[in-house]
Amino acid sequence: MPIVTLENVSKAYPPTRAADAPVVAVDDVSLHVEKGDVFGIIGYSGAGKSTLVRLINALEPATGGRITVNGTDITALSERNLRRVRGGIGMIFQQFNLFAAKSVRANIAYPLKLAGWAKHDIDARVTELLAFVGLSDKARSYPEQLSGGQKQRVGIARALATRPAILLADEATSALDPQTTHEVLALLRRVNEEQGVTIVIITHEMDVIQTIATKVAVMDSGKIIEQGDVFEVFSNPQHPASQRFVGTVIKGIPSPSERALLQERHRGRIVTFSFRDGDSSQAQVFVDLAGAGLDFELIYGGINDIRGRAFGHLTLAIRGTDAAIDTVLTRIRAHVAVTEIAEGGVL
Repeated sequence: MPIVTLENVSKAYPPTRAADAPVVAVDDVSLHVEKGDVFGIIGYSGAGKSTLVRLINALEPATGGRITVNGTDITALSERNLRRVRGGIGMIFQQFNLFAAKSVRANIAYPLKLAGWAKHDIDARVTELLAFVGLSDKARSYPEQLSGGQKQRVGIARALATRPAILLADEATSALDPQTTHEVLALLRRVNEEQGVTIVIITHEMDVIQTIATKVAVMDSGKIIEQGDVFEVFSNPQHPASQRFVGTVIKGIPSPSERALLQERHRGRIVTFSFRDGDSSQAQVFVDLAGAGLDFELIYGGINDIRGRAFGHLTLAIRGTDAAIDTVLTRIRAHVAVTEIAEGGVL
């Protein structure tokens, strides 16, 4: 059974003026998050991502549809019962949301005190979490004395304090530099793999999804426009918005304008070879081209890896006789997708 299920969920806000229509932030969304997933929800600003995560932890009531968390339908629960459900959900934020006047230890201890834990249990749990996030030496420090990455580590430790089954991360790396982002994502992976916590990560950064997520849903104008295994969505995006997102981290087949620039700068026929996990390797393509006596150079694209599965596009400028090029491309097409665009269009 999924740990989080949304069935035809919508969220509309009243208009600012009586004559206006309601503002629909989430529009008929259905998705399932399996236990153990790292489920990414990606979309441009205003797509409805943050509203969706607030629906999952019941900080916002849904206008329509049904939301089930850990086997409990939360859409009709009282506030008292919702607090119990929220106890099983941790939350980390873009701006950390730490208490400036409390030490690192006190920040992590705060939710445990609210939950009524005994002092010796709180002390033991906080010490355990400080070691897990690598901040044992910062227990007495205050947030202003920490770097951005350290603050987010405190936020993660605090979110894990009550041993939640689900962790919601809302743009948790957007305020961090690339190296710190990498470190925080590595920590979140440990949270998932070592502690068995299901993670739902909201982001507009495609490389975050590529690095950590197992499943992904793409949002646009309040709707889920595409979802599935990260490798499948990245290697073969179907919706134009998904294709735009994937294009921010993966160079695919060159556009006509890019193709024109490549043709100006490089001699030969411009050909793109597209690879997916299980296809013959790019090395075999190079062997075939070299074996046919052709000269070639890599001019665009690259190969990407998602959890050990490779895919990508390599665009080459190939020089030789048309007959020799045609012969070898026919042979390569038997095991690799080949795209060649001439002035008149795709060949």
